[in-house]
Amino acid sequence: QVQLVESGGGLVQAGGSLRLSCAASGSIFSINAMGWYRQAPGKQRELVAAITRGGSTNYADSVKGRFTISRDNAKNTAYLQMNSLKLEDTAVYYCNAGTVVAGPSLYDYDFWGQGTQVTVSS
Repeated sequence: QVQLVESGGGLVQAGGSLRLSCAASGSIFSINAMGWYRQAPGKQRELVAAITRGGSTNYADSVKGRFTISRDNAKNTAYLQMNSLKLEDTAVYYCNAGTVVAGPSLYDYDFWGQGTQVTVSS
């Protein structure tokens, strides 16, 4: 199995910054795309940013120019640098990894982390 562990969430004032980390471990053959999603109370989970193994990225329009996703393939870790945070960025942030799992045979599976709370205050 594969585990994703997120860290770095917390309480920050509007205009501040946070850096989230997502470390994957377990029976990993390789990880394709990794992404950060968020879910605010009463809203659907939405994609915030994603990055391919080769480093291509895409962002939600609401975070372009403020958030940066990156990854370290050697460490199976993804990061989300969040700057100029706004009240509307408050949500639980989830990491997702499209993984090729090393079992008796290889297979693809999307794994999710447990989520980390980001709260932006005025």
